[in-house]
Amino acid sequence: MKGYRLQLIRHEMTQANLDGRYIGTTDLPLCSEGVQELYGKIEKYDYPYAQRVFCSPLKRCTQTAAMLYPNAPVTIIDELKEMDFGKFENKKAEELINDPDYKKFMQGGIDNPPPEGESMQSVVERCYTALARILSAMMNEGLTSCAVVTHGGIIMNMLSCFGMPKLDPSQLSCDFGEGFEILISAAMWQRSNCFEILGRVPFLKDGENEDDD
Repeated sequence: MKGYRLQLIRHEMTQANLDGRYIGTTDLPLCSEGVQELYGKIEKYDYPYAQRVFCSPLKRCTQTAAMLYPNAPVTIIDELKEMDFGKFENKKAEELINDPDYKKFMQGGIDNPPPEGESMQSVVERCYTALARILSAMMNEGLTSCAVVTHGGIIMNMLSCFGMPKLDPSQLSCDFGEGFEILISAAMWQRSNCFEILGRVPFLKDGENEDDD
């Protein structure tokens, strides 16, 4: 059974991330701290080889992809965009704490979108569509190892909805510029709509110590 390896990698930081703001579809570039942090990770870690990068169209992802995989062709997948937070976009939690709409949103639920925003059900459907498009492209082009540069929320949804083994949600978050390696096969996807979670990426380079600054 032929398998296709994918690296699901979260974009680096923006100023809004540093400020603790909700940014879903707000299209911000990486901040200088994010660029510096990613250069540091590139120096310290090995990112698995990618024949092609599938990427969210938002600047923070396309910039991250260009830094991590400067020689790989990039395919933009609109379905890889982060969740649309509607009227909560670009706001901090403390600004919204007394908003009844925010209180309702924080109760969770797959069909409980923020005002003017997107439901979790819609995000899950987009994740399915994105994965199906990516697998089809890899099969058609004979690609066996690719990267997906997207958003933390998208990665968590992909892993929790379609990943095996099933992990606690606390184990599915990833830092900026980091992510998970997965193995997906056409048979597994067609039969069960699932993939195998192999572990976290990137990997420490030989001679590096995790505790080094």
